[in-house]
Amino acid sequence: MSNETTKTGNAGFAKILPVMFAFFVMGFVDLVGTATNYVKAEFSLNDATANLFTTMVFFWFLIFSVPTGMLMNKIGRRKTVLRSILVTLVAMALPILAYVAFPLKSTAQLVLIVISFAFLGIGNTLMQVSLNPLLTVFVKGDKLASTLTTGQFVKAFASLFAPWIAQWGANSIQAYSWSYVDAKGQTVEVGMWWILFVIYFVVGILGYILLAFDKIEEPAPDSGTTTIGRCFKLLFSDGIVFLCFLGIVAHVGVDVGINAQAPRILMEHTDIALATATNATMVYFIARMIGCFTGGIVLQKISNKVGLRICGVIMTASAVCFAIFAATPTNPPVWLFWTAVALVGFGNSNVFSLFLSHALMYRPDRQNEISGLMLMGLIGGAIFPPIMGAAAGAGQIGGILVMAVGCLYVLVMGFAYKVLEGKKA
Repeated sequence: MSNETTKTGNAGFAKILPVMFAFFVMGFVDLVGTATNYVKAEFSLNDATANLFTTMVFFWFLIFSVPTGMLMNKIGRRKTVLRSILVTLVAMALPILAYVAFPLKSTAQLVLIVISFAFLGIGNTLMQVSLNPLLTVFVKGDKLASTLTTGQFVKAFASLFAPWIAQWGANSIQAYSWSYVDAKGQTVEVGMWWILFVIYFVVGILGYILLAFDKIEEPAPDSGTTTIGRCFKLLFSDGIVFLCFLGIVAHVGVDVGINAQAPRILMEHTDIALATATNATMVYFIARMIGCFTGGIVLQKISNKVGLRICGVIMTASAVCFAIFAATPTNPPVWLFWTAVALVGFGNSNVFSLFLSHALMYRPDRQNEISGLMLMGLIGGAIFPPIMGAAAGAGQIGGILVMAVGCLYVLVMGFAYKVLEGKKA
């Protein structure tokens, strides 16, 4: 890689643009929450079954995160990101094929959608593991957390647009329309919500082209021979690495769980229909965008310790608001629900960057391995939603209590930050 154009830590925005565009493609994974709600209604699935779709997406982080770190040592971070975009394009193409080539509500259609979610998870695993450490080529030291947060801010645009595009397609494009009976016994017509996949497929192609023509000189591979056993030994022998790993589990569990469950919490306690309830996902991602934008600025001026404490307090306040809303037997205050959604989106927006940057800077000699291990923590997106769905079977308060566990972990680590400042194992 030494023959490629050098890029330094103070490279301008134009040079880092293809990498930031890849962060937008990374955000495609968050459409799973929106897609799950439409697929759930179309195929009359229960909460527990529907939440398995998110498990299908995030399960692959457990399988492929560490091998991806090893792959980066062989072919480099940029080439690994390019391969991840190709896999993501396959994930976008399969639902288009499902709706165009097969009858509505058919088994074949559902199978293709499930396979699409699997490819989405595999592609996002490759991308998350390789793209985040690719930023260390441009930025190092204390500014890494704020730059990672800026990448998450760009990613949040894709997350935000997904429910809006799906809602627009469902309400405005009547081709391939279908109907379902909601909880109130009313028949609801749904149009071409999956136009979302068509638009993101085109955007993904553009992202691939931009990065394919970008030239980046990457650092040397991690020291020593990288093996799966060596990676897991690092995870379980180093308490700081393990605690950062659990922090990312908590972050993603809350993120994906609320993404999928929030509209159902609202519908169960009000007369609001699915098309409107999915606005909860948009509010969540707007709050995340604001949080990421704020974090990109503020984290350059405050310590990671203070930042994590602020995040933990806000997330815990959100869990309290959700609990009060769900526990109110009649006419719960809807404003409290929207406040809770906004708080958890804002509070959770910087948690990933804080834990990941701390781990990467803690062991700079093993960044590829650390990245793989930390991103394996995204398995939280496969763990929390099915548990939340099962707990919500007797009422949404159960799912909220599961989410609260992740919020409390962030809060505890923020106020016990000294344990993250110990010496290397």
